[in-house]
Amino acid sequence: MENRRRILVVGGTGYLGQHLLQYLSTSSSLDIAFTHHRPIPPQELLDALPSVKSFQVDVRTGEGFSAVSASFGQPDVVVNCAAMSVPRACEMDPDAAMATNQPSSLVKWLHDFGNDNSLLIHLSTDQVYEGVKSFYKEEDETIPVNIYGKSKVAAEKLISETFQNYVILRSSIIYGPQTLSPVARSLPIQWMDNVLSQGKEVDFFYDEYRCPIYVQDMVHTISSLTNTWISERKAPKLEISPSFFSLMMKRLENFGQNMGGKDHRDRKKMQLVINAGGPDRVSRVEMVKSVALHRGYSFSLIKSVSASSVNRGVLSPADISMDITRLVELLGTKPTSFHDGVKATLETIPSS
Repeated sequence: MENRRRILVVGGTGYLGQHLLQYLSTSSSLDIAFTHHRPIPPQELLDALPSVKSFQVDVRTGEGFSAVSASFGQPDVVVNCAAMSVPRACEMDPDAAMATNQPSSLVKWLHDFGNDNSLLIHLSTDQVYEGVKSFYKEEDETIPVNIYGKSKVAAEKLISETFQNYVILRSSIIYGPQTLSPVARSLPIQWMDNVLSQGKEVDFFYDEYRCPIYVQDMVHTISSLTNTWISERKAPKLEISPSFFSLMMKRLENFGQNMGGKDHRDRKKMQLVINAGGPDRVSRVEMVKSVALHRGYSFSLIKSVSASSVNRGVLSPADISMDITRLVELLGTKPTSFHDGVKATLETIPSS
């Protein structure tokens, strides 16, 4: 009987979760499942991915994980996309933010299997950095300025101190095409395109910088890490060549000093923190100008203002651009430029 491997996406109805499920479901040699918080997952998602299993789980309490154990089993890889990710909402309800973003119940559930066979890929954020300089490295001190960032630092600490095999991805803004089942929150490029299409002058910050990452690059990063983990166990996997696997393992060994001090030659262990951003440091003004350039909107609609001129009810770091050398060296590819990612995203949206 074929020894199939299992991938679980926690928070699979969110933006990244849906894109990841759509990609993973193309493999005929993997069993895929996802969790959702609401009683019923989006029907569009279920219809598009009929072979993917779904489970209602409350990540704050762990209620529902037992059903995953019973009918899906222990996952070989868990990708944790579940989060309370709106900084202002986190500021208004810090207890809920900590309970949601610190995956205590998920880690406990995986520990209860009594082995170290699962890899946990956890989505963190660039907002763990203070924002007082450019191009943060993974080794830089984490000094978050808001509750959202603090909850993510707490999650990183929990995982790195208590879990055997993990990859923490410090993600910047993720952008790209809409999902199979449209997400409720505004997507950055789609929102900018919409407001500019109305021909009204809009304020954008010139002094906040990020390194936005195209969603397919994030999916590629996660699938490559998944490939490596599964390939090491000589199991069925996504499409991957022996040469790619060999290169990935060598790259992982090069980061051995950053694997929690464990012997990196023991390939049963994977412990990494990776800045997951795009190659370009851009302000909000530069982001919206890229949209305007592609669509032919007038730059006169874009009013450049300081972030300090607006009270958003939450502190926001000024410059959390990231050094993505580790990401590039590990994957052997350079992420999509912001210019090209915006173009690809807008091609999926009809012009107004």
